[in-house]
Amino acid sequence: MAGKKDLERLRRRKRRKQRIIRATVHLFVWFGVAVLYYVGFSIFFDTPFEYQMKHSTDRLRQEYETLSQRYDSLALVLENLSERDRNVFRILFESEPYDFNAELEQRQTATYEKIVGRSTRQLKRELREGVLDMEQRLVELGDTYLALQARIDTVGRGCDNIPTIQPVINKQLTLLTASYGMRIHPFFKTLQAHQGVDYTIPEGSRVFATADGVVRDVSSRSSTQGKTVVIDHGNGYETSYSHLSKINVRKGQSVRRGDIIALSGDTGLSLAPHLHYEVRKDGMRVDPVHYFFMELTPGEYQRLMRLAQSGMQSFD
Repeated sequence: MAGKKDLERLRRRKRRKQRIIRATVHLFVWFGVAVLYYVGFSIFFDTPFEYQMKHSTDRLRQEYETLSQRYDSLALVLENLSERDRNVFRILFESEPYDFNAELEQRQTATYEKIVGRSTRQLKRELREGVLDMEQRLVELGDTYLALQARIDTVGRGCDNIPTIQPVINKQLTLLTASYGMRIHPFFKTLQAHQGVDYTIPEGSRVFATADGVVRDVSSRSSTQGKTVVIDHGNGYETSYSHLSKINVRKGQSVRRGDIIALSGDTGLSLAPHLHYEVRKDGMRVDPVHYFFMELTPGEYQRLMRLAQSGMQSFD
């Protein structure tokens, strides 16, 4: 009797074990089927999130292609404009345009090549010498500043009679086309002294007095300089403004720095609308670029000097 009970117990335990194994196998099978279903569904169908991300990427790709096409078009337009400007420059001035960026890149490349070939000890020594030289120059600059300040204090309001601004609005420093020095005359094609600076500005642009003074001469007759205003600033300084279209002052009138004295034009022997501006000191014409210190930072002054040294063609 006891043996039958033990046998029945063993059978029930075996059946329970078989059911557990069968359930486990079914569970793994269904899990595998679910995984396969998910993988297959993922391959052939997108989830809502994947669908949204995919179409978002499509939109970004389309926008990128559109922007790339616009960029290529603008680059082509800019290149055509640049080439047209260079052709106009060659036709008018019979010379190649000056490329500031190329010159700067060449200087930077040469400096880099010199530095690469030096040892660390040489670089340290040169850096130390450069710092010492800079300190000495700072001391000298400080002494010069003190001397200049003393002279300014001595002169007082006489500083208002020194031409220290540009005669036109030229904040970007892009209007100066010809500087002081020897230039090819645009009409006679000969090398002549250009004793002022030329600003290419639209006809009718405002022309400002560059310092306090009295109008010494107003010329409205037909001449090579066209309509011209000459201002006597005292202290030996005079300024001249030529090729004007309209004059707003009269002879003997007092003017202040920044007053609108005329409008630019194309009168006289002029290649195109521009302003010819001169500064005279004790009867001698001097380079006006050195007298723009009131409105220029050191960096802007250096940039203007680079433009002035480029040797561009004058307009008169």
